[in-house]
Amino acid sequence: MGITTRVKGEPGEKKTFNFALFWDKYGTFFILAIIVAIFGTMSPEYFLNTNNITQIFVQSSVTVLIGMGEFFAILVAGIDLSVGAILALSGMVTAKLMLAGVDPFTAALIGGVLVGGALGAINGCLVNWTGLHPFIITLGTNAIFRGITLVISDANSVYGFSFEFVNFFAANVVGIPVPVIFSLIVALILWFLTTRMRLGRNIYALGGNKNSAFYSGIDVKFHILVVFIISGVCAGLAGVVSTARLGAAEPLAGMGFETYAIASAIIGGTSFFGGKGRIFSVVIGGLIIGTINNGLNILQVQTYYQLVVMGGLIIAAVALDRLISK
Repeated sequence: MGITTRVKGEPGEKKTFNFALFWDKYGTFFILAIIVAIFGTMSPEYFLNTNNITQIFVQSSVTVLIGMGEFFAILVAGIDLSVGAILALSGMVTAKLMLAGVDPFTAALIGGVLVGGALGAINGCLVNWTGLHPFIITLGTNAIFRGITLVISDANSVYGFSFEFVNFFAANVVGIPVPVIFSLIVALILWFLTTRMRLGRNIYALGGNKNSAFYSGIDVKFHILVVFIISGVCAGLAGVVSTARLGAAEPLAGMGFETYAIASAIIGGTSFFGGKGRIFSVVIGGLIIGTINNGLNILQVQTYYQLVVMGGLIIAAVALDRLISK
């Protein structure tokens, strides 16, 4: 039931407060504020430290990047379970190219955009050609991409590449860490795509009702392909950032990160049933994941308990979305 209010200057007209609409716009911010308040109360000396807050943003940059890619897959009522493997393979290719003498930033461009985009395109093409649900396709390609990463690295870490590359991502610009700026630039580009371009509107329409989108003249297969390419590019860029931050390319990097990606998108208000969500809400969702991980680490909670928390958050977020939708 709504709360009825009078609109000033227009006697007789009524404006209904819609809780679902309010929660859709601001719910993610409330969740983040509550989590910050809880950890801030439990460990004010360490958690609310300026350096720790900065670290939360830096650590969340990878989660935000893969979450934004996952957002597009979920937006069309699909899913991408291969983002963690794409992250690892893109980071490994970037490191190998630098060791082969390729300019660091050219290697990052190739590894992040081209390799990530190509792997995403493989996912999209397989979904279109087979007609299978993306869950099945990306479950399979997750194993394939991870296996390729282990093969080309001989299951060993790759390091010893350019310090210029590492130092660039470790630097600050006007006090803001480069990984954070990098993530925000990608977020702005994707925000523009979803809100100001026909391509974005078509993707929302496709997620809302695939049959209606088809009969409206939208090329369903093309947009499915684009969605997975975007997801692949975001995961590839996350691989570049992760490799720079670690100073090495790990063959098992990104293992289980699909859980973080899905959680970021869903907690950020993206509907698992497609057609609903916002990029900047996903960014806040990624910050929530980073804040929870950071807070639990400060409280010395063991890693596997963090997985329990993530799983519970995903279930709770989807159940809440379904409840509010009704």
